[in-house]
Amino acid sequence: MGKSTKLSLAVAALILGTSLVACDDGRGGAEAAARQLASAVSGLDVGGVAFDGKDAAAANEQLKNVFAALDPAKPTVEAGDITLDGENASVPLTYSWKIADSDWKYTTSAAFRKSGDKWLTVWNPASLVPDLNDSEILTKGIRSPQRADILGAGDAPLVTYRPVVNVGIDKPQLGAADPADSAAKLAALVGVDPAGYTQQVKASGAEAFVPAITLREEGRTVTNEQIAAIPGARAIPDSVPLAPNRTFARAVLGSVGQATAEQIEASEGKLTAGDATGVGGLQQQYDEQLRGTDAVVIRAQRADLTREQIQSAATDPRRVLLEIAPQPGTPLKTTLDPRLQTLAETTLQDVKPASAIVALRPSSGAVLAAASGPGSNGYNTAMLGQYAPGSTFKMVDSLAMFRNGLTPDSKVQCTPTLNVDGRTFKNAEGYPEGSLGSVTLRDAFAHSCNTAFIAARDSVSQGQLEAAAMAMGLAVEAPSLGADAFLGSVPADAAGTEHAASMIGQGKVLLSPLAAAMMAGAVAKGAPVSPQLVLNPDGGAAAAGTASGSAAPSAQPSATASAEAPSSASDKPITAAEAASLADMMRAVVTSGHAGFLSSVPGQPVGAKTGTAEFGNENPPKTHAWIVAVHGDLAVAVFVEDGGLGATTSGPLLKAFLTAAG
Repeated sequence: MGKSTKLSLAVAALILGTSLVACDDGRGGAEAAARQLASAVSGLDVGGVAFDGKDAAAANEQLKNVFAALDPAKPTVEAGDITLDGENASVPLTYSWKIADSDWKYTTSAAFRKSGDKWLTVWNPASLVPDLNDSEILTKGIRSPQRADILGAGDAPLVTYRPVVNVGIDKPQLGAADPADSAAKLAALVGVDPAGYTQQVKASGAEAFVPAITLREEGRTVTNEQIAAIPGARAIPDSVPLAPNRTFARAVLGSVGQATAEQIEASEGKLTAGDATGVGGLQQQYDEQLRGTDAVVIRAQRADLTREQIQSAATDPRRVLLEIAPQPGTPLKTTLDPRLQTLAETTLQDVKPASAIVALRPSSGAVLAAASGPGSNGYNTAMLGQYAPGSTFKMVDSLAMFRNGLTPDSKVQCTPTLNVDGRTFKNAEGYPEGSLGSVTLRDAFAHSCNTAFIAARDSVSQGQLEAAAMAMGLAVEAPSLGADAFLGSVPADAAGTEHAASMIGQGKVLLSPLAAAMMAGAVAKGAPVSPQLVLNPDGGAAAAGTASGSAAPSAQPSATASAEAPSSASDKPITAAEAASLADMMRAVVTSGHAGFLSSVPGQPVGAKTGTAEFGNENPPKTHAWIVAVHGDLAVAVFVEDGGLGATTSGPLLKAFLTAAG
């Protein structure tokens, strides 16, 4: 390339460069400053922003004070097109907030000034919120709507607002009285820990009301006069969501209390300290549906404005920036029958070990009662318990045997003992000698001959046993239940003594009382029972992450089965003919077997099956007591942990329940 060509290119580049510089009006720098400000405000941290006439640390502190009431929410801020006027510039800032479930959007204007070769942000609170002045901050007011009810069968209110009194020490009312003395006297009166409550009262501020206990108005024995006799003590009327009594279906329904730190963190800003929320059971699982959404008001006000000044002002000195109307919760409809649930709990009230009664309607799958006795200590034994079902599982054995060609009249061998790979199995103590030897399958079932059913292990594989359990609706999902539950686990593979144990409902075979009631219900219905507890699980989104006293993963939670259990329904469900054969044998349990005591239950004939399941390593081993029954369109399971024999322990409880149920 020649020298003249190179010179021409250099001159052209110089002219072009000079032209570009001349066209640079500082827009790029101003736009960069605007983007930096938008990003910094989005993170609620402007400590790294260069301000004109304002210290960055002071600006940052003011920013945090302005928006403190909205914590933990943060805005998304976007800078619009810049307007340039010499060494001054302005840009619109669009704010987007997520407040409760609503979007709050507004636009402000930010100003910038060029200083040397740098663009500085002009501090102005109005760039944070329209018309905000230097002395103002935002406040957030929340008012929760009334929590929706939990309803039972026929929309009977199970959990609804009931009158209570909040009993405590109102410290401004103490006068010259000793706070510790009043606290100790009140604690003794209402039955709370005196030392702990006294410490609470002493540690609270001079203006505090320190609650000791909340008492139901109905049936309370501590009177207002007794409370008022203690200096500073008060009973403040209120109403809160409560079941008919303290124990009513508590393990199933859960309760309502103040949100825990864990629940607040998991709620992603929907719950704050002091909020009422569901604790355990359906109350927690469907908390969002029952709670509805809060009314929210965001205002701008002077930072030093007091409550007294607001209340005494002729007009409200605050400016409303955003107002969100409350959305009431949606009642949760369940199938629980208040009478039968109460009856089941009353039946179990004197049972000391963990226990349960589950009653359901086979024709519809409606769970009418799911009661866990006082020995369960608040655990939902009825729906979540995992126990070997013992001889009640012979219903599953029998179905598998029917599918191999046997009938209730087929002959089987019932021997006193049976040896399997060195382990001796035997029948229950007192087994009738008249039912030994060659007997009908019906007779072996009625008297629960262990050896006859274990002897069938060569013709009934473990896979067939699992298939028969699934055919009766066990160990599969129940998508219409609407609550967390354990519906059984039957291993697909087992050999030797483990397979033998499975034939009598032991080994690794596990059922819950709910699953046992479903098994009996399949016989009454002539088809698998799909249990249902919650009728409108899609009435509102369920709380994230709850199950079994923690939150459900979706708006329509389904019952869970063991990790070992299949999840899909059987492709060969029990038939009406198979169910009729099982019903025939269950009736024989009452007419000629262990459950003759049920023959006097009024109404339609009762069919039943008892079960005694060994557990532990003691000699003789401890046993769980089971019995299941069908009575018209009612299927019931009764379970007592470490209860001895099913017929002698659970049997009388079942009889009492069926007789009173009518």
